[in-house]
Amino acid sequence: MKSLFNTVAAVAVATTGATAVSAQDLTIAIVNNGHMINMQKVAEAYTAETGVNLNWVALEEGVLREQVTSDTATGGGQYDIINIGMQEAPIWGAAGWIEPLKFSADYDVDDILPAMRAGLSHNGTLYAAPFYGESSMVMYRKDLADAAGVKIRDNDSWANVKGAAMAMHDPDNGVYGACLRGKPGWGDNGAFITTVANSFGARWFDENMKPQLDSAAWNEAVSFYVDLLANYGPPGSEGNSFNEILALYNQDKCGLWIDATIAASFLENPNVAYAQSPNAGNPVGANWLWAWAMAIPAGSPNAEAARDFIEWATSKDYVQAVGNHPDFGWGSVPTGQRASTYDIPEFKAVAGFAAAEMAAIDSAAPEATDLKPYVGVQFVAIPEFPEIGSAFGQEMAAALSGAKSVEDALAAAQAAAVAIMDEAGY
Repeated sequence: MKSLFNTVAAVAVATTGATAVSAQDLTIAIVNNGHMINMQKVAEAYTAETGVNLNWVALEEGVLREQVTSDTATGGGQYDIINIGMQEAPIWGAAGWIEPLKFSADYDVDDILPAMRAGLSHNGTLYAAPFYGESSMVMYRKDLADAAGVKIRDNDSWANVKGAAMAMHDPDNGVYGACLRGKPGWGDNGAFITTVANSFGARWFDENMKPQLDSAAWNEAVSFYVDLLANYGPPGSEGNSFNEILALYNQDKCGLWIDATIAASFLENPNVAYAQSPNAGNPVGANWLWAWAMAIPAGSPNAEAARDFIEWATSKDYVQAVGNHPDFGWGSVPTGQRASTYDIPEFKAVAGFAAAEMAAIDSAAPEATDLKPYVGVQFVAIPEFPEIGSAFGQEMAAALSGAKSVEDALAAAQAAAVAIMDEAGY
């Protein structure tokens, strides 16, 4: 792929509040999860080939969102490449905060899964390239389920999932029936709770974009979530997000985990089975749609070098580089972004989760419907949602910890959502 390794001439630049840097230096803000951390090592070959030095800033998910949003919105110029997702990319692209992405023909943009390409575009223009994509699914210890005499089926009822968690729950031996996100944040506990609420028939807004968090469906969904974790989850669940639960799961402390499909790449216990996310009667199950993607802040003086790197890091060549890397291998390649990955024989031989992952991605329904008159599954594609979702996440963590009742937490979240939407002019 010739265009991926263009040597970029060093050009000194200066940005407001920043020191001069070379066009051969790129500062990249990434979320601190496994695939992104792996990229730092894989990309050593890119630096060796091109001379482009890569300065990595790895941040916890909530901190990343806060810092990247602030810097990009104000034109701070701190980063040349940023990790963002489907909530931000179309909105920031429309606002002119990030650069449109145009790659060489060799990149094969049509190989990107349609759901990912659509979710990262605005009016047909791609504004962020997916490093990996995901839905959500049930990941459970089949050995524990079999020993307890329970089964978890595709699109199972929440009652059966709760029963399975109860049967596998053995805290005296360090096993908790269900490990689920509880850490506050619209992309943390808010993401998972929203999918539960979707499956119970709840929605964030009505047809007039009036918040609906005080509905009976929301109360039922959140009450179920709090009860499940309070009785069958690990202590301190209000502090757990993806990385914390992944660690618990790999310490054999979780019976089941419902979370991002990408987690399957990092599960170490061989007795893991997969099922499509549960529901409570709503035809759309509790599965989300997301991509961690790479974008270029508008006006970056290093936009050309940044675009070259993004083209490489989200390409078929990068998948091959990870698969053939001595420290990683085919079980560690980023998934959910390119159709061609699922046809690679070496990947198919080790990725027992691949079929379940693709089924989850294919069944996610971000489009507006009669039930939810807005785009998004675990988020709402409006600029105000991160603020609303963050307030909601704090209230849900309070309910989970026992600091507030579910009713009081939802009432506070509803009041915050109404105030934010009113101020925005809805």
